[in-house]
Amino acid sequence: LFFSLELMQTPFEILQAWLQDESLAPYHHYLEITQLSAPYALSEPEEYVINKLSLTSSNGWSRYFGEVMSNARYHLNDQQLNQSEILQYLYSPDRELRRQAADAFTEGLEAMTHTTTYIFNMMLLNKEAQDELRHLPSWIRSRNISNQVDDETVNILINSVTSRYDIVARYYRLFKAISGYEELFDYDRYAPITQSEQKIHWDEAVSMVLSAFERFSPKMSEVAQQFFEKKWIDARVAPHKRGGAFSHSVVASAHPYILMNYVGDLRSVQTLAHELGHGIHQYLSRQVGTLQQSTPLTTAEMASTFAEMLVFDALIETITDPQERLALRLDKITDTFATVFRQISMNRFEDAIHTTVRQQGELSTEQFCELWMQTQIPMFGDSLTLRDEYRLWWSYIPHFISTPGYVYAYAFGELLVWALYAKYQEVGSDFAKHYIEALSKGGSVWPHELVAPLGIDLNDENFWLQGLQLVEDMIALAESEAAALGKITA
Repeated sequence: LFFSLELMQTPFEILQAWLQDESLAPYHHYLEITQLSAPYALSEPEEYVINKLSLTSSNGWSRYFGEVMSNARYHLNDQQLNQSEILQYLYSPDRELRRQAADAFTEGLEAMTHTTTYIFNMMLLNKEAQDELRHLPSWIRSRNISNQVDDETVNILINSVTSRYDIVARYYRLFKAISGYEELFDYDRYAPITQSEQKIHWDEAVSMVLSAFERFSPKMSEVAQQFFEKKWIDARVAPHKRGGAFSHSVVASAHPYILMNYVGDLRSVQTLAHELGHGIHQYLSRQVGTLQQSTPLTTAEMASTFAEMLVFDALIETITDPQERLALRLDKITDTFATVFRQISMNRFEDAIHTTVRQQGELSTEQFCELWMQTQIPMFGDSLTLRDEYRLWWSYIPHFISTPGYVYAYAFGELLVWALYAKYQEVGSDFAKHYIEALSKGGSVWPHELVAPLGIDLNDENFWLQGLQLVEDMIALAESEAAALGKITA
């Protein structure tokens, strides 16, 4: 605690001298970052009290919320399911099963509304109190500081995405046409329209990923190759092995490690590419030192999502079955919607509840529900109906409790990559050199400085709209492929 406060309280003249000192070059950006929070820092005794009390306030409530959600059980067809298990049924091809699962989840959430509403209110009031003590001008400012972006950039991102909610409606109209449903409901959002049965052996997946990387940048492929040759990746499926996938960085003097569970489907191939993207980023950024190798949330997914895009294009090129190609493209669109549009709509809900609490005080369950529906319905327009049963689905999302303001960073990172990919397609091979240099800088420069050499201006609305246009272009391709297969009328 004392160290960061000492840095924040360093006189401007001394700090400027440090930033001119070449011996401190590995720490320049780290020193700059500390100054972002300096205007909002309190005295050491005050900070100590806040930290001490957080064990029974913000951290305590966050822990309790996690325990409530972990212990909750949902009743479906004589089964007692946890949250992950019940939500998995929303991806089932059986529509009636999806509806039953959604209703069972709502019933479980309803049984906890007194508890969750109280936790939400306590966390919102605690955030308001801390922001007031620190004289922060808005509830989101502290998150923007940690993400190293200014308020204007975030507002431009949010306004750009909400202005293109029509893209979501266009996709779900395609979904409705292919599925043959007269009306779509909330439990249809993640239903598989068409499924891929293609299986890809591990060796083939490795070759495909490395080849896609090589086409873009030999350096990228060279670094990725080490993960396989030096056994820095554990991809086997094994009993008692944890699920999911991640790339774990350590200190700058060591290499990262990757864990995943490869099951041989197309999604596994893309997950492999995604985690290798993280691994490459972490490996290259070691050169800037332990204090600066980590990136803010806004650029943390840049390398992973870009790597996934490279392999997605390679898969699209190699798949000869048009049905499989359409399935892959629709999956990509659905994933992008979940990362971009859904996260921004959740940001709009989060903004609404923080703002309303600061104006009116504690909120009732019904007020939370009303604000939730008011911020979620516009995303779908008339393409999909959110039933009354969906009104409580704000109450299980952990980000609102544990990391206020977090969710927009998902959309930021995803759209950043879509626009970067468009730039790569426009510029060609010359883009790769600048891209690898950007990854090598890790978190040693501001995000806007990191992408500037790539021709990106984060405060240009057209930049974000360009990324969104690429998403719409992919929907247009899916429409053409569906028409060619006779699934819809052209």
